[in-house]
Amino acid sequence: MTAPQRKAVALISGGLDSMLAARVVMQQGIHVEGINFFTGFCVEGHTHAIRKKDQSKNKRNNALWVAEQLGIKLHIVDVIDEYKDIVINPKHGYGQNLNPCLDCKGFMVHKAWEWMQNNEFDFIVTGEVMGQRPMSQRKDTMPVVQKESGAGDRLLRPLCAQHLPATLPEREGWVDREQLLDFHGRNRKPQIALAKRFGFTDYAQPAGGCCFLTDKAYSTKLADLWQARGERRYELDDIMLLKVGRHLRPQANFKLIIGREEGENKFMEGYRKQFIHFRCVSHRGPFVLLDGTPSDADIELAARIVARYSQGRDDDQVTLEVGFTDGRMHELQVSPLPSAEIHDEWHV
Repeated sequence: MTAPQRKAVALISGGLDSMLAARVVMQQGIHVEGINFFTGFCVEGHTHAIRKKDQSKNKRNNALWVAEQLGIKLHIVDVIDEYKDIVINPKHGYGQNLNPCLDCKGFMVHKAWEWMQNNEFDFIVTGEVMGQRPMSQRKDTMPVVQKESGAGDRLLRPLCAQHLPATLPEREGWVDREQLLDFHGRNRKPQIALAKRFGFTDYAQPAGGCCFLTDKAYSTKLADLWQARGERRYELDDIMLLKVGRHLRPQANFKLIIGREEGENKFMEGYRKQFIHFRCVSHRGPFVLLDGTPSDADIELAARIVARYSQGRDDDQVTLEVGFTDGRMHELQVSPLPSAEIHDEWHV
């Protein structure tokens, strides 16, 4: 009798490593399907689409693109709400910024393990490489992911398997361990050479992934948001808005999100019913959202700051339209705030 074809679910981030790991397993005759978890923090294609400076970058969902290159089915799973506890209360702490990498990897593999069981697949594939990530891909932390995720030895890391104990798929002969790889460290040359061998080009460069929690500027804005609210919480709209505009906090009780170009202005206008907002009437200028609970004096200060960022910055008066969340509209004439009075510490 012919042995049944074994099935693996591969975590597909959109980066090069996960694409290669899936391909290495596929060439051994394993049926592979991909899974991608949407946390809200991987919104790279969105920012590339709205900013002029990113026009040359690919405006695509890299995970879908990888699945297309591999010719496999991709399952995209929304985990926004579940993932909040990982970001807010990581058991293993944060990396250099607000990136809970070890908790994140364990969470992703656990969700894949649940999916594997529910869909009668045999094992899980990831693109991890020992020594590549300082927090989640060390020799001492990789077993933590296996244990805490529940996946155990049904978790196969094809790119560095030669450095790890044999897993169930290897011991059972579902995959040939000798055809698995021995990549290690942060050198990307072996991955790039393997990609060339497989004929992959135009992949995400080169480390892959797009988690904004690893970005220092983004993490600073998120920490500021939590501090201003007095608690660690966020919604999807919050984490999307952290990626657009210039963020200024003139007072502890409010901040301004100032559009830097037309694409950002148009995107932010979609939030005009949720936030107090400012629009220049007498001059060309940015669209601006106000997040917080301002006093009348704060509204005037905010208007003067907005005027400073308009083309009327050197004029005596700038006319602004202020919209409130209850639908009221108010027109203000203000003098632009002198640039010397916009303090460096206001910039989030």
